Amino acid sequence: MNSRFFGAALILGLLSAIGPFAIDMYLPALPTIREALGTDVDTAQMSLMAFFAAVGVGQLVYGPVSDMLGRKAPIYFGLVVFALGSIGCALASDIHTLIAFRFVQGLGACAGMVIPRAIVRDMHTGHDAARLMSLLMLVFSVSPILAPLTGSLVIRLASWRGIFWTVAGAAVLGLVLAATALKETRPREARVDSNLRTALGAYGTLLRDRHYLGLVFICSFGVASFFAYLANSSFVLIDHYGLSPTLYGLAFSVNAVSFIGAAQFTGKLGARYGLARLVRTAVVGYSVVMVMLLLLNVAGVDNLGVMMALLFVGYGFLGLVMPSSAVLALEDHGKIAGTASALLGTIQFATGACVIGVVGRFLDGTARPMLAGIAACSVIALVLAQVTLRHRRYRVAEPAAD
Repeated sequence: MNSRFFGAALILGLLSAIGPFAIDMYLPALPTIREALGTDVDTAQMSLMAFFAAVGVGQLVYGPVSDMLGRKAPIYFGLVVFALGSIGCALASDIHTLIAFRFVQGLGACAGMVIPRAIVRDMHTGHDAARLMSLLMLVFSVSPILAPLTGSLVIRLASWRGIFWTVAGAAVLGLVLAATALKETRPREARVDSNLRTALGAYGTLLRDRHYLGLVFICSFGVASFFAYLANSSFVLIDHYGLSPTLYGLAFSVNAVSFIGAAQFTGKLGARYGLARLVRTAVVGYSVVMVMLLLLNVAGVDNLGVMMALLFVGYGFLGLVMPSSAVLALEDHGKIAGTASALLGTIQFATGACVIGVVGRFLDGTARPMLAGIAACSVIALVLAQVTLRHRRYRVAEPAAD
């Protein structure tokens, strides 16, 4: 892989990370925001769910628009909206205003989340796409390592409002990068047949493709299991286990390191064993570990060290599942890559928001509801993987010759 390959991964990863950075920096601040704005846990979490809901809905628009107008213009628009939403959040005087501007912020974040996946598909297919996707995820995943720690530091220096001024600045940096270092990968001639009618037709095609949907839902329940952790980990680790915001950031980062490290092996393992086989095997490991963690907790082992160790192993398996299943889902839909990526992202975030809502109904101050949600998602992903990938042969899933 040459420097151009790595350069593309760096730029796309940074653009992809701006939205998640706004999630992960925000997590250590949730208990503080709850107190500062005089609200309860459920209402404070609504600010997180509003962001997820906006990202889920907005991607349905950004994907087809990027197929019709090219990849760069929608990225510019999204980053501007994200910056404006961030400023609104920083100035919010009550929880309802914060929730509203978090929704606006989420609408802007969609661009950086959906379009880079389409750009990867524009540039590469097969194992090259898997390698680029895993490198993109490497940069993208710096967010869950650095963002909680950065968020904790910003809270100490500038209160929770400083978090939103920081991510607004990140959006401005993203605009500069997109304008100066990102090339258009959807040339004008490729957009000739892209319009509103074909976009709606593309969604119809995708919704009738059972194999695409199966892979999308494998991704979605994998992401949803992580969202269950995102939404509840600050309350569990800080309130239940007594960690400080800084120690919480460190604990959160450990799982991200596992996820990132494992993801870097997807290209080599996929080339050797096939991406489909890799997904099926990794999702088994993920499900076994997460169900074991829940059963231990139910049996009375309510220990932070045990939970963090098993989450570390489990999210390593998930790091193999996510890039591989995303590449497989987009492989057969290059002509409508933006739309296919958009639907994938929308279903991911809609599933994640639903799981957060369900888990939130059972919160009891312990880790058990969170762990139950994670385990349930892992089992559903396991069933979907076995059904979707058992008989179908994928072109990119064929093992490389020795």
